[in-house]
Amino acid sequence: MEKRQQWGSRYGFIMAAVGSAVGLGNIWRFPAVAYENGGGAFFLPYLFAILTAGIPILILEFTLGHKYRGSAPLSLFRLNKKAEWLGWWQLLISFVICTYYAVIVAWAVKYTIYSFGTQWGSDPGSFLFSDVLKIAEKPGQIGGLVPGIVIPLLFIWAVTIFVLYRGVSKGIEKLNKIFLPTLVVMFFIIVVRAVTLEGAVQGLDAFFKPNWDMIFDGKVWIAAYGQIFFSLSIGFAIMLTYSSYLPKKSDINNNAFITAFANSGFELLAGIGVFAALGFMANQQGVAVDEVVSSGIGLAFVVFPSIINEFPGMNGFFGVLFFLSLVFAGMTSLISIVETFVAGIQEKFNVSRTKAVLSSGLAATAISLLFATNGGLYILDVVDYFINNFGVVTAGLVEVVLIAWFFKGLNGLQSHSNAISDLRVGAWWKICLTFVTPIVLGYMMFDNIRQNLKENYEGYPTDLIMYAGLLVVVVSILGGILLSLKGWKANMNTEQKKEAV
Repeated sequence: MEKRQQWGSRYGFIMAAVGSAVGLGNIWRFPAVAYENGGGAFFLPYLFAILTAGIPILILEFTLGHKYRGSAPLSLFRLNKKAEWLGWWQLLISFVICTYYAVIVAWAVKYTIYSFGTQWGSDPGSFLFSDVLKIAEKPGQIGGLVPGIVIPLLFIWAVTIFVLYRGVSKGIEKLNKIFLPTLVVMFFIIVVRAVTLEGAVQGLDAFFKPNWDMIFDGKVWIAAYGQIFFSLSIGFAIMLTYSSYLPKKSDINNNAFITAFANSGFELLAGIGVFAALGFMANQQGVAVDEVVSSGIGLAFVVFPSIINEFPGMNGFFGVLFFLSLVFAGMTSLISIVETFVAGIQEKFNVSRTKAVLSSGLAATAISLLFATNGGLYILDVVDYFINNFGVVTAGLVEVVLIAWFFKGLNGLQSHSNAISDLRVGAWWKICLTFVTPIVLGYMMFDNIRQNLKENYEGYPTDLIMYAGLLVVVVSILGGILLSLKGWKANMNTEQKKEAV
């Protein structure tokens, strides 16, 4: 068994953890969520969600990884032998996410090139769906591979596999030390330019103006918890895996606070930049800001190219900055997602890191080609919706309930984190994980199920929902249970066995 790798420095770990948290959702999801849920008033439930769910779960996962020194399956096995299946379930969720996440990063690579000369023309929507994605006529049709997507996709996977092959300190840490600061600088330049555009003030007013009436709406608070949960990379093994590479003397609790607030800081920066640009666009078109607000793929690849078209001077330069920001944000998150199951495979099957990286990377690459077909966008949309709402959220709920209620593991984990941290956590931490987080996540699950029983997501055909949505979720759970049935071999040395007892 290879000697377990470690981060070269605390700064390197924080860069990697923040790099994982800061992803595409920070740029294209948070601004719209905040705007639609009370504007400036949303920041109150958002802060409350950070303090009662985001940071407590981060501390939980950092402590699990640091104390038990293994991938998610191995760490949870050492916590309690009955919990190993949960670790494999989380790893399979990560595997599913990486297969389509890489495709979106590949789109961003293409659009970085298209920014030279604003090649998307005057109709970015038609350019994206017809010229770039060559989208199928009906949802559910797969069609053939789109060469224009396959080539950048293979490039993204080649970079990812190379970085992971280089290891934790020489690969992941070095990349994050370069990509994350560069991402912040690039996006800050975009924000500075955006806030100086005509109409930016109207956009910022729409973003920050508080609608206090919405503060009493339960859906706003659920939206805040959902945003924190999805943006912090919690619930699907990433933070647990990353913390397992920390040295024995590490300030767990402070690291969690730094990671959470650095992520939120970038989300706020993204919100300012996006809404300043949307205000400019609304001003150019002579419409209200609410008529141009968008999120997700539409914001990134349709609305922003339209905005860039209107930028006075050097619009191609700002297009390159924006889409390169998406590439950098996507790459730091993608690499963290893939590392989770690389670590799990390496430990479970007692193989070298090289073999684990190649087998994982090539398998993920092959499956990701499905999303580079004519029908790839529809499949991606369904898989993303179901694996997040019924995979990540459910796995996070199960993780917290098992550890807090059934295994009674919070006291031991609290003692471990407090013993090595300057900032100690007390009753607040246990109350949040025992009651607040399970109640909120439980309600989110109930509400998701209720909505999906009422009607198909986005009105998609039932067969597409079944195989790209429900089947993927069920297979990830069953796969986790089956993988947990295989015993651990030579990777549990004498010292590790003592920890598992």
